[in-house]
Amino acid sequence: MIVLEFRAYGKSKQFSAIDEALRAVQFIRNKALRFWMDGLGKSQYDLNKYCAVLAKEFPFANELNSMARQAAAERAWSAISRFYDNCKKQIPGKKGFPRFQKDNRSVEYKSSGWKLAENRKSITFTDKKGIGTLKLKGTRDLNFYQPDQIKRIRLVKRADGYYVHLCVSVERREKIEPFGSAIGLDVGLQEFYTDSKGMTVENPRFLRKSERRLKQAQRRVSKRVKGSKNRGKARQILGKRHLKISRQRKDFAVKLARCVVRSNDLIAYEDLRIKNMVRNHCLAKSINDASWYQFRVYLEYFGKVFGKITIAVTPNGTSQECSSCGTVVKKSLSTRTHVCQCGTVLDRDHNAARNILSRGLSTAGHVGTFALDASNAWGEDTATLAGAILPEQVTS
Repeated sequence: MIVLEFRAYGKSKQFSAIDEALRAVQFIRNKALRFWMDGLGKSQYDLNKYCAVLAKEFPFANELNSMARQAAAERAWSAISRFYDNCKKQIPGKKGFPRFQKDNRSVEYKSSGWKLAENRKSITFTDKKGIGTLKLKGTRDLNFYQPDQIKRIRLVKRADGYYVHLCVSVERREKIEPFGSAIGLDVGLQEFYTDSKGMTVENPRFLRKSERRLKQAQRRVSKRVKGSKNRGKARQILGKRHLKISRQRKDFAVKLARCVVRSNDLIAYEDLRIKNMVRNHCLAKSINDASWYQFRVYLEYFGKVFGKITIAVTPNGTSQECSSCGTVVKKSLSTRTHVCQCGTVLDRDHNAARNILSRGLSTAGHVGTFALDASNAWGEDTATLAGAILPEQVTS
């Protein structure tokens, strides 16, 4: 499944209709959540049936497509099931009890309520909200896909306009020649990552570079009267600046992850718990700005696309152990050079990256390990042979 994004163009009246649909989705989701809190909705089927009751009771809910109403109820049940799963797994701390939504920004249609034009350059929404026909502008050509491959359509509101997301059911696979190389990655704040070969990538620090302009935009918002048009304009400017930073991070993560996966046959990286790390208030902003988790997500995604092995290893002690002899050399965060009694002198992050690669090569079938076997089926790997290239690995 891939998601194609297109910018939507229309009249102000059509965008007002989209806003009405967004509010209707938020209303249905919150009502479904209250239905569950009252002990009446015990399954997703109960919430879906409750959508029909809301449509009969509220005319603005009835104007929304029936499958869009069900998608709103599915969002409520998704939050409920996640809460149940966290309770069953006994996750420490808060379990994520479902909360009411205050600012919904998307409405999702399934197989009905929309129709693509024959030239694939516009889309028409056929429910009673009056959205009508929107022009689509993007870099992807929809003529490569059949209409029955499009499983869902999502209307998304952002700070700079409205977008249409098309969820297309298609398998993405690309074949490239194996390089016979393996690499370990140690992410950090000084450098974005240092690999086991000693190469480093500069940390872009998108938030830090734009922080001054963000503070200016935030001050303008705080000085405006609540509910006024000027405050709304100031909020839009602030939202656009945050959106730009978000897009910069995603672009950086996608391009870097693709480059790393294409250049290596095995990639080992740290299985970090970002949620626990940001509890350190001195480093929380820098950790969030680095966006390590997003980089990891795209590493795993491109690993599946190109048929490469990605392994998440335990990061405990990778900075303290010597990558040559295994001796534990205690050092603080301020100590940036690893000096061991065996004569090994390396940069701290370079030493950690070598340890990560060593653990990745010695890891038996891991949840984060993927490979493509001869029958093009995905599966977990057995123990990886140290120093062996990809074709020599044994796949289940």
